[in-house]
Amino acid sequence: MSGSGPIEEIAANDSYARVAEGTVIEVFDDGLFLDRTVFYARGGGQPGDVGTIQWDGGSVEVLDTIRRDGKPFHVVAEGAALPDPSTAVEATIDWARRYRTMKVHTALHALSGLVFRDYDAKVTGGNMTPDGEARMDFELDGISVEFGRQVEEQLNAELTKGYPTEILYMAREEALKDPDLIRTKVNLIPEWVQEIRVIDIVGLDRQADGGTHVASTLEVGRVEVVKTESKGKANKRMRIRLV
Repeated sequence: MSGSGPIEEIAANDSYARVAEGTVIEVFDDGLFLDRTVFYARGGGQPGDVGTIQWDGGSVEVLDTIRRDGKPFHVVAEGAALPDPSTAVEATIDWARRYRTMKVHTALHALSGLVFRDYDAKVTGGNMTPDGEARMDFELDGISVEFGRQVEEQLNAELTKGYPTEILYMAREEALKDPDLIRTKVNLIPEWVQEIRVIDIVGLDRQADGGTHVASTLEVGRVEVVKTESKGKANKRMRIRLV
């Protein structure tokens, strides 16, 4: 089990933080826990961060960040040399990889807001990769290449408007009353989560979400819809990538 007490997850409030000092809580053959971390733990379709952890006398490469016992766990190669518990460390993420992920994640939320607003279709699933590609599934009766091109044009027009992205925290009861959050299935979040983190692309999209995002849709740049496909009745997929 991981060490007692909460772990400060810096990415939850500052997606742009790249480096952070922390202290080792507990060490295992395949990784370690820190009392505070700049690394994002894989979840909600967003990949976990990679990077390095350094200390006086050594360093180790972080191959992935996952949740173990509900807390961020830094995965390393089995058998790698690791610092002892209570060691002070400096953790650094692969910023280029994180920033691409932030941009594509915000693009997905913008896509979700656009399709809901203009086509009254809810999201049924999604995923993204660190190389700037992603997919999103919608409750649509049909989909075509022409529809994908149309949505691509609309999406890029919306992104250039520079909608700001804000992080909000809402009490669970309040969040469940918000129709925008209900459409993104906030009610599926475990009941023990009483404070809901919300990403608000102000004026375009509003979703319960735990991931990292850019501060403005202008940072996303241009997005291409590379493929549209049917994954069953009322479940249609769009694949996008950053240009």
